[in-house]
Amino acid sequence: MSGADFDAVVIGAGNAGLTAAATLQRAGARTLLVERHNVPGGCATSFRRGRFEFEVALHQLSGIGAEGQAFSLRPLFDGLGIGDRLTWVREPDLYRTVVPGSFDVTLPADWEGATATLDAHFPGNRARLDRFFALVRDLTFWQIAAMRGTPADQVDELFFRHGLRPARDVLDEHFEDERLKAVLSSYWGYLGQPPSRLPFQDLALVLFAYLEFKPWHVRGGSQAMSGAILDAFLEAGGEVRFHTSVEAILTRGGKAVGVRLDDGQEVSATDVVSNASLPLTYGMLDGLDIPAAVRADLATRRIGVSGFVLHMGLDASPAELGFTTSTTFVNTDLDADRTSASWHTREPARGICVTSYDVEPIGFAPSGATHVSLMTLQYGSAWDGVAPAAYAREKFAYAETLLDLVETVTPGIRGAIEEVDVATPLTMSRYLGHPGGAIYGYDQDATESWQFRDSERRPHVPGLHLAGSWSGMGGFQPTLEAGVRVARRLLRSKAA
Repeated sequence: MSGADFDAVVIGAGNAGLTAAATLQRAGARTLLVERHNVPGGCATSFRRGRFEFEVALHQLSGIGAEGQAFSLRPLFDGLGIGDRLTWVREPDLYRTVVPGSFDVTLPADWEGATATLDAHFPGNRARLDRFFALVRDLTFWQIAAMRGTPADQVDELFFRHGLRPARDVLDEHFEDERLKAVLSSYWGYLGQPPSRLPFQDLALVLFAYLEFKPWHVRGGSQAMSGAILDAFLEAGGEVRFHTSVEAILTRGGKAVGVRLDDGQEVSATDVVSNASLPLTYGMLDGLDIPAAVRADLATRRIGVSGFVLHMGLDASPAELGFTTSTTFVNTDLDADRTSASWHTREPARGICVTSYDVEPIGFAPSGATHVSLMTLQYGSAWDGVAPAAYAREKFAYAETLLDLVETVTPGIRGAIEEVDVATPLTMSRYLGHPGGAIYGYDQDATESWQFRDSERRPHVPGLHLAGSWSGMGGFQPTLEAGVRVARRLLRSKAA
């Protein structure tokens, strides 16, 4: 044991902060978890309005898989001692994806089912679909192998040939029908980049994750998951402080040695793990200039996209509203580049992700009712210059454009609204503490791929460890895994 107040201080109780703290404490490292909000979870939280509970951000959780399925997330939760505390709800479909007047396709969460469905909607493509899905599986296998340290000369060359290519180019090589390409790339909104800029390895990874391991929800929502991880941390003897911000990361001799809290208290620690954004983390260094390598790195990165979400409690069942799948993507047309360009503005929403949390109920709505969220991606800069007095008017006016789009597939949904809440990128920034309200960290284009960025493994300041979307891939599964990975690496370095 060290002579410090704690062996580790973890800044932020988001997904990665929670799993890092629980992993450290359960391994015997005395750990303090500090969170500025009043609940754990970051994006993995929920809140109540009237008789409804609203899920903040989780649309579909990847990686859960079947009991005993290799490489699933289940061993992670078992390792934290909470596998038997969580009830998983499987979605039978990947998604319904719609461009009014062009296509309306519901894709099963099954390799063969997806292939058969797509060939039925777009006949004559069976052989092409088989080749495409084979490439998705093979490339993902080799990407995971490379990420886990397989030497480059042992990785199949197809990964190097296709991994960083724009997804659009790979789709163009396999298919001619623009509608089919749009259906297959519908998950691009989860990754924050249109197919013309999205690395194919990222699209392949997300398709593999959901087709192989299926999409899931957790009973009680992501807040139940966050609460269970926190309980595991506390039961192991960890200490948490909510309503508390870290004002500074203390350094001595070029090494992180603790934190200063917003009440002025200084807490010493052998190691500091930050789940906060990289700009905020490095900006909190006290007694140490930001290393030149860090300055050079951050100068080449772009703050990523945020989100605009309309939460609705509806006085009607999913069946009455016409929802047959939990996840529906609705786009005005096939022009993904035009849609992504619109994220910098407040022009009417061109694409939304619609999530009905009661098609496969998770307990958020009373019987006969449903909670539905409408989300579109949007950069925080779209709200620059909006006067405080006009903010409420502007956000509800923009929310109407999401309703206009969802009514193309669910006519009359406005008439069922009982409760409503609206979150803008400014809301994300306020609750998450992220620059621009970014939900995936930095822009997730090819320059942010793990081949070129390694903030998690090389944070440049001894004793400071980075965990979360700002030092790796964004999303729920990647950040849950990142916290465990960073904690285990820290523990191994102490044991060496």
